[in-house]
Amino acid sequence: MTVDAPTYTADELMAVTAARRLSDGAVCFVGIGLPSRAANLARATHAPNCVLIYESGAIGAKPRHLPLSIGDGELAETADAVVSVPEIFTYWLQGGWIDVGFLGAAQIDRHGNLNSTVIGDYDEPKVRLPGAGGAPEIASWCRETFVMLRQTPRTFVERLDFLTTVGHQAAGGGGAGVTCVVTDLGVLEPTPGTGELRLTELFPNVTADDARGATGWDLQVADDLETVSPPSAGELEALRALVPANEETVAP
Repeated sequence: MTVDAPTYTADELMAVTAARRLSDGAVCFVGIGLPSRAANLARATHAPNCVLIYESGAIGAKPRHLPLSIGDGELAETADAVVSVPEIFTYWLQGGWIDVGFLGAAQIDRHGNLNSTVIGDYDEPKVRLPGAGGAPEIASWCRETFVMLRQTPRTFVERLDFLTTVGHQAAGGGGAGVTCVVTDLGVLEPTPGTGELRLTELFPNVTADDARGATGWDLQVADDLETVSPPSAGELEALRALVPANEETVAP
């Protein structure tokens, strides 16, 4: 009898792909949304000793539900320690204690530089975005930085409208900068020597031409391009158990 493979969404595969890259015991600076799903999935599966740090000051958070924001009370309630935001950045981040930082952005270029400030001209933008926050420091001081965002020509651009965060081998810090970009089509990583992002892994049923068509520059493809393994039933079960408290189904 043939057993049907589990179905999944692109977002679920993004979270699973990023989670697989986290080793047990890794210290992660986590954002809300897909990065939080990925980090908590890793902790729930192959990396139970992964240490999650949130910008609000929670260190070693073990949320039972996905946090709604970095100020979610459950982060503090389940953390090993809670410190001030300045201490997170000056001691833990700049001190070199954090292995992996997660970032998102509105735009990314071929060298992993990020824009989260404005779309259009800075003085008269089409859209004014939230801004840098802690992103420049995270990309500079974490040992490596993962970016998670959907791949379109509007997001993967030849030239940023504004440089918010330096990407590969970020200047001024002790980290390697952006080392991995997980999209809804596959994975991009810096090319040794040049630092230019190239396609190294594809999601199932996606072609290299699909990825090139979703990129605003001439996307290079690795000679040893691989296909990402679909999520296992166990990974999907663990991932789908991670829901915000306000979405949890209450039994009658």
